[in-house]
Amino acid sequence: MQKGFTRRPKAEEPAAANHDKNYITPGGLERLIAERTFLLTKERPAVVVVVAWAASNGDRSENADYQYSKRRLRQIDGRIRFLTKRIEAAEVIDPEAPRTGQRATRVFFGATVRYENAAGAKREVCIVGTDEVNLERNHISWASPLGRALMKAAEDDEVVLHAPGGTETLTVLEVRYERISVEPFREPLGSEVAPKELDR
Repeated sequence: MQKGFTRRPKAEEPAAANHDKNYITPGGLERLIAERTFLLTKERPAVVVVVAWAASNGDRSENADYQYSKRRLRQIDGRIRFLTKRIEAAEVIDPEAPRTGQRATRVFFGATVRYENAAGAKREVCIVGTDEVNLERNHISWASPLGRALMKAAEDDEVVLHAPGGTETLTVLEVRYERISVEPFREPLGSEVAPKELDR
């Protein structure tokens, strides 16, 4: 068994402050694209209709419908800009892609890792991108303290996790690469305002 290690990321490794690339799984990229498409083709056009309707109702300075809708439009535009940047910077890494050597046995982006803490509690996590984090599915970011602690570890390695709650030693039990199921984007209920509702 290899003894524990604490390591700092090297220059050639992805860093949390590296805004040039957005490491993401294929499912995560699909989710971002689906959300942006929804905002561009459904949500934004619906809000534009409301803004035009509210603007036609007179004094805009005291028009709550107009002010709220303009604010909502700014939020949507900001989200579209954010999603566009994340999509353009995306570097897709498929966990199911064939791997050889250490890439198949050590923890890298896209790995599913089973580990045990000092108390004997076992847990399994998937290492995903920052846009794909879902704690209910045990999807953690590669840039998180746990993701960084596990990075490059192999089966039977001990790693030291430095978390806000303290330091903990973990033992890696298994490293594997398989499909990571990312929750797809779902259109929020009641997100659109139908133009017919404005005819009053």
